[in-house]
Amino acid sequence: MTTDTDVAPHSAPEATRYDANYDQVVLGRRTIRGYTPDPVPRETITEIIELALQSPSSLNSQPWNFYVVTGDALERIRHGNVERNLSGVPESREFRAGHKYEGVHRDRQVAVAKQLFAAMGIAREDKAARQDWVLRGFRQFDAPVAVVVTYDKELHGGDIPVFDCGAVTTALVNAAWSRGLGCCINSQGIMQSPVVREHAGIADEHVIMICVAMGYPDESFPANHVVSARKPVDEAARFVGFD
Repeated sequence: MTTDTDVAPHSAPEATRYDANYDQVVLGRRTIRGYTPDPVPRETITEIIELALQSPSSLNSQPWNFYVVTGDALERIRHGNVERNLSGVPESREFRAGHKYEGVHRDRQVAVAKQLFAAMGIAREDKAARQDWVLRGFRQFDAPVAVVVTYDKELHGGDIPVFDCGAVTTALVNAAWSRGLGCCINSQGIMQSPVVREHAGIADEHVIMICVAMGYPDESFPANHVVSARKPVDEAARFVGFD
């Protein structure tokens, strides 16, 4: 079985194309929440997006769009996102978040939170450290690049374009990992959609779906080594019609 240490991502921006097979990428990938400050070459991101664009979509609709943000524009998004959230401005994510998780889904959410807090040495009663952790999400985890994924507004109202965006985002993060880059898919980075729209230049005809933090993993950042548990095949799958 391949482990996270079997496929270590490159930490330097000059890293060349990473030769990894599909199983190694999928089994080795983990969510990255701490990044080095090294800039990510535009050419590398272009390669990653080119791979992600091979993702399947309903009726070949390809409803997705990518806004790749870095530098001053990203800093303005971080600042506005944090400032508005701390001042009590209600969140304005453009997708349907639904109700809070309960039961087994809540249990899984709590379990990975406990893993992360333990790795980072954040005590349950340490409210300041916990708030700082939340703010990291508002800041896209201080990654050098944020990719805002949107879909075409003319398809808004159905679940199919959202499903397609999920597929292309999965392809994006796996392609990034294959090239030594880590990602964190997070909705905190787009909680204040007016800020994101302004500074990322989101077109009026696009709906903001999700944000992906991207950069070279900081291997000294403890949370980067957290691997969440996955339910087994016999719990997730039902086989019908087999002998």
